[in-house]
Amino acid sequence: MNSNHHIKAIFFDLDGTLRHSVPAGGDVFNEYVIALGLRLNEEDRLRAARWEHLYWANSPDLRDDLLAHSADTENFWVEYSRRRLVALGASPEQALELAPKASAHMGEVYQPNSIVPEDVRRALPKLKQAGYFLAVLSNRDKPFHETLAEHDLGEFFSFSLAGGEVDSYKPDPGLFIHALERAGLTAREAVYVGDNYFADVVGSRRAGLTPVLYDPIGIFPKADCLTIKSFDELKSIVEVI
Repeated sequence: MNSNHHIKAIFFDLDGTLRHSVPAGGDVFNEYVIALGLRLNEEDRLRAARWEHLYWANSPDLRDDLLAHSADTENFWVEYSRRRLVALGASPEQALELAPKASAHMGEVYQPNSIVPEDVRRALPKLKQAGYFLAVLSNRDKPFHETLAEHDLGEFFSFSLAGGEVDSYKPDPGLFIHALERAGLTAREAVYVGDNYFADVVGSRRAGLTPVLYDPIGIFPKADCLTIKSFDELKSIVEVI
């Protein structure tokens, strides 16, 4: 690594960035509601994907749903399905009708594989060898060391940090600030790479880091930040920040 280069660390999101669920839940959901008679075009799919990212970015709707259904997981997912159907373009009446069926279908049939894309496996050794300090920050509630180990990723990272460990969830800047303190770095010295604009870009920017959005299918075509479609692009982008 160039000693004159001010970027010393690259922090990563976990789910949807380093680790992917295949097939994606949104795709399975979409195909099922199409079979139920809902017509979708590509913009409907992208709009729902953007809504899904916003919802899981510790949104007020998510917090309300968790509070309302804290003791009733089934109804939480029915409400989630209703909200997602509305995001897909269903009428309120259609969403109410189809949500229980879609939720039940996902609970019965959705059993994705957990994979690490090949471009991630190519990029991490190069970044480590280049001397960057690497860590993983996630909005998970609990530590996820075992997940990294199961996917043969643990060796690349100096530490991992879950939002639940420090009671701070992206886009709140607290998670990033804790990570910087643990790494002994300033925000100016770190980049954060994640797939969720609302959680990862907004949150890391609030904490003063440089965000890089990983967006392989173009969910956020108008994102106001550095964007990559493949991890093969990451090293060259970080080197010129």
